[in-house]
Amino acid sequence: MSVIKQQFSVPFQYDVIFTDDIFNLKNDTFRNLVLNNGQASPKSILCVLDENMFEQHPDLFNRIQEYARQFHLHLIQSPVVIPGGEPAKNDPGYVEEILQAINETNIDRHSYVMAIGGGAVIDTAGYAAGIAHRGIRIIRVPTTVLAQNDASVGVKNGVNAFGKKNFLGTFVPPFAVINDSGFLTTLEQRDWISGISEAIKVALLKDSAFFDFIKDNAAQLRNRDMPAMKRLIHRCAELHLEHISTNGDPFEMGSSRPLDFGHWAAHKLEQLTNYKVRHGEAVAIGIALDVTYSRLQNMISENDWKQILDVLKNSGFRLFVPELQNKPDQPEHDDSIMHGLQEFREHLGGQLTIMLLEGIGKGIEVHKVDFEVYKKAVKKLKELDSVSKETLKTT
Repeated sequence: MSVIKQQFSVPFQYDVIFTDDIFNLKNDTFRNLVLNNGQASPKSILCVLDENMFEQHPDLFNRIQEYARQFHLHLIQSPVVIPGGEPAKNDPGYVEEILQAINETNIDRHSYVMAIGGGAVIDTAGYAAGIAHRGIRIIRVPTTVLAQNDASVGVKNGVNAFGKKNFLGTFVPPFAVINDSGFLTTLEQRDWISGISEAIKVALLKDSAFFDFIKDNAAQLRNRDMPAMKRLIHRCAELHLEHISTNGDPFEMGSSRPLDFGHWAAHKLEQLTNYKVRHGEAVAIGIALDVTYSRLQNMISENDWKQILDVLKNSGFRLFVPELQNKPDQPEHDDSIMHGLQEFREHLGGQLTIMLLEGIGKGIEVHKVDFEVYKKAVKKLKELDSVSKETLKTT
């Protein structure tokens, strides 16, 4: 037998930039980003725009064109505009549309695809850019709270297939991420609060002081206080980036994915509700389910459990939807919430590994769960939801 062993490492580096009004002619951040990278001449920039966002900012592409003229950037004059939200990830035609534009405009590996929109559009554009020419530089300009503090700062790109969340995807670090707070001002309320759940998630796992900040500012965050939201986005992004760079598994080669706390149920709920429940809303319910399970297993205290559920509710989230009760006694059925555990294991590979809580700021991985206890947790959340509704009726 003869064996040639190969081993090498590749360093990755990218910036997550926080700014306001990125395409203001007095703001040279974007210009410096694309020109100061050792290239002899400007390379092409193809824009992929979120249709929902574009409707709120109808002058956006005109401003980008004016900016490109001012700084002598080679902007492709026909952007690709695709729907926002999960429709972008559910229809493979949108990936094909981006690939076709890359081909027809002669975008090469040293050029840029700039995706401006919510996490789903950035995921779709990132996937297309990642497979074209085996990888084109992707600049992400996320326009929602969830995309700015979570979905766009990591190295994953994915689209849905076979009824499963992110079944197709790549691990491709972005060239850069630009968080422009100006895009947040036009968000619907549901999209404004959706990203708070991801911040609660990472705080529960990694930073009890950050959880206390969210707890103390839940009302301000819900009521669109921009300074509070900027602080939340920055700290949440910082914790995500720290985890990616220090956990030793940035491309998820193992079976562990701690930052997907609450996500096994969230991904399944999105599917079961035909994506009427948005990702951040589903994550809030998934967190509530897993912390209630943790409480029923005596892993966390009553006080911690109540604090967490109160923060979720005070941030504007519901903790229960009827789909949580789908076929609880048939965990192998595709329409059962419990089947989400099996799908989660398949997505990760290896043995089942989910994150639960031992306390605020302290997670613990487990490899087995008790379906009967999860059924009790669902029942508990339904009871709490009923109490909340009755309270609203009498106030």
